[in-house]
Amino acid sequence: MNSTTTKNVCGDKWYLNLDRPEEALKILVFIAIFVVRTLLHYLMKPLGQPYLTTDFAIGLILGNIPRFRGAFSGPYSITLNNIIEFGMICHMFVMGLEMNPSVLLRPPTKDAFIAYTSMITTFVLAFVTTPFLHYTKTSPYIFSLALSLMASSTGSPILTRVIANLKIRKSDLGKLASAAGVHTDMISTLLYCFGFIFFPTEKPLARPLHRFFRALLMFCLFLAQVTFTSIVSPIFLNWVNNENPEGKPLKGSHLVMSLAFVVLICSFPTWPPESMYNPILSAFTAGLFLPNKGRMSKWIINKINYLLSTVFYPIFFFWVGFIIHMRNFDITDKMAWVRFFSLLGTVIAGKVTGTVLCGLLLGYHVPETASLGLLLTTKGHFHVYLAALAIRTNRVKSTTGALIIFIIVFTVVYSPFVVMDIIKRARKRVPVHIMALQWLDPTTELRILIGLHGPHNIGSTLNVMEICHGGREPGSIFYATDMVELTDEIAATLKKGGGAGQSNDSVTVTDRSVTEMRESITAAVNGYGELRNGQGVTVRRMLALSTFVTMAHDVCGLADELMVSIIILPFHKRLNPDGTLDAGHAGFRHVNRKILKNAPCSVGILVDRSFGQTEEAWRPGASMGIAIIFIGGRDDREALAFAAQVARHPAVKLKVIRFLEDKSSQNAQKRSSILNRASVVDQEEEMKLDDECFAEFYERYIAGGGRVSYMEKHLTNSSETFTALKSLDGEYGLVIVGRGGGRASSGLTTGLNDWQQCPELGPIGDVLSGSDFSHNTSMLIIQQQRTRGQLEGLHDDFTIL
Repeated sequence: MNSTTTKNVCGDKWYLNLDRPEEALKILVFIAIFVVRTLLHYLMKPLGQPYLTTDFAIGLILGNIPRFRGAFSGPYSITLNNIIEFGMICHMFVMGLEMNPSVLLRPPTKDAFIAYTSMITTFVLAFVTTPFLHYTKTSPYIFSLALSLMASSTGSPILTRVIANLKIRKSDLGKLASAAGVHTDMISTLLYCFGFIFFPTEKPLARPLHRFFRALLMFCLFLAQVTFTSIVSPIFLNWVNNENPEGKPLKGSHLVMSLAFVVLICSFPTWPPESMYNPILSAFTAGLFLPNKGRMSKWIINKINYLLSTVFYPIFFFWVGFIIHMRNFDITDKMAWVRFFSLLGTVIAGKVTGTVLCGLLLGYHVPETASLGLLLTTKGHFHVYLAALAIRTNRVKSTTGALIIFIIVFTVVYSPFVVMDIIKRARKRVPVHIMALQWLDPTTELRILIGLHGPHNIGSTLNVMEICHGGREPGSIFYATDMVELTDEIAATLKKGGGAGQSNDSVTVTDRSVTEMRESITAAVNGYGELRNGQGVTVRRMLALSTFVTMAHDVCGLADELMVSIIILPFHKRLNPDGTLDAGHAGFRHVNRKILKNAPCSVGILVDRSFGQTEEAWRPGASMGIAIIFIGGRDDREALAFAAQVARHPAVKLKVIRFLEDKSSQNAQKRSSILNRASVVDQEEEMKLDDECFAEFYERYIAGGGRVSYMEKHLTNSSETFTALKSLDGEYGLVIVGRGGGRASSGLTTGLNDWQQCPELGPIGDVLSGSDFSHNTSMLIIQQQRTRGQLEGLHDDFTIL
């Protein structure tokens, strides 16, 4: 019955009686909630606070105004409780619907490891401490289990909203926090479902046998619901989706049947009166095992979320404020404050300790994993509901329950500030200058840092410098950098006082093997510099003398200081006399991987098979066949920008080979349905950038009748991609490819990832560098700079972990 209606005896009609002040006051309360909510959220928006914070503040104030409390006392409080219970059913249903339970059946990923570790540490710490603090006198150990589970859980909808609002959704930490939060929320809520079955909250039955049979009944109903939903709902919803394709209005009959089906699977475990199955947890289980893809599921998610956010949540927190009743709050209760700080410290310490320990094992930075732990402490509406329910059912004292709710809200309040601190630290790693070839100002010098491991890299270094220069008008500066491992023997020969030509002028290297190596490299590169001195080429010698642990940091710092557009590194494997590659140097491989992860500019890895042994490109009459393979993505666009530099050289015969996905094939159609599960908008943006970049290159270097030739290959899957790569075997001296970041047409390379031996080369580079391919073809694998100057948030794919 509507709480604002009264019965008129005359005529037996029901109508809204606004003449009575208490009835009009109810309408005024709800109007005040929505108006003040909008204004307060607008004021708190610069602080990044979600609606939960403002809703709680408004609900706490309005719910404790005596006049408002009096308007909802008596039978009206029952109506309000029913509204809240129905809203929580909808909230838990859509929360489950947005989750994917199949991840529980797969091998644990990094986000799962972090979720499980942080849950376990927090749960153990909470369960050890809470029984001694006497939060309740009714079933203390069962309550401690429930409270420990709440402490170890995460409110994934709130956490995801904070991450999205503050624009770190695409960063590696944002993705990891969102995924770990969903894992934690799903596991903890499922444990609540099992806990309610075996530890019911109502007064236990007198006979243990009755308790056992009731638990068995609820467990069977749970299994029946899961089985029925998992098997029948995909069939039914697929039929509805096929009958209602995108672009056409939903049929009313199908909409009614779908809603009736949802109500059926949500409610049937609660039908037997003996089961006492909780309808809120039943709705979560039903939503969890319903398919969340398809038009009907998306429609349900959008509509319920809209109603929850605009109507239910403000009323929910008014109910919470009504339940708390601050007049009963005893500020002098010292034990309540001990419980408050103990639980808050347990939540923070448990989550941070678990994520830091797991992060260390995964190789993440400690400050970022600590921030991740703080983010995973975020709680949500379900946890507020549980705490308010504990007050309402007299499980805890009003003061203790209110402080538990304050802890829950406090975890939401500080989460945006944690994200802001993450962004602040990330900005320090983002270069002010855009250092990549694609965005290079044509009026500025081209700056390239080329790494050398020894004299065997001289030939390839000289050829790289020559083809990159190509008569460029503003000129080019090449920093030939010797990458030397600092061993104990070399450290013993260092002397204070810098030597000429060294980047570190505080010491001089006197080790004979190092000085002889450097002298041979210096003679070769300086000779080339003198040869091209009048053509705008400048060659400078640098030294990166470090242990393999710190060498990548030194090279990245050098590149940042020199503002180079790209770092070109030798592959960690060297060429054998028979033309094959050896097993490689593990130290240099570690350096290459760390530079790829942390470089402030673009990075290229040169797999030298014959490039350093070919006829020098600057010799008269020299000719060099080079190909670039373009599939798409930011790395391929950077490779195309590198090819644009190479195309200017008169000795280079460049061929651009574009792999295009055949959209008409059946496999492509299957992949398109898979892509729909990811961010379709992001994929479309990448493809648009690919087309714009390639069109500009085509118009300038190919359509103009230059020396650049062009070929297209239409492919349908990775098998055809491998065949197409094999057909290029031995035709070119150098093949330029992107590492594969941001590639939209992933269907052409998906299968190749399973064969990778060197992931740092990307799927295409790894295939081309394999032993099955020609010993006369070298590869240059390019990765574009991962950052783009100062960031408002981390909208771009940014690595901070």
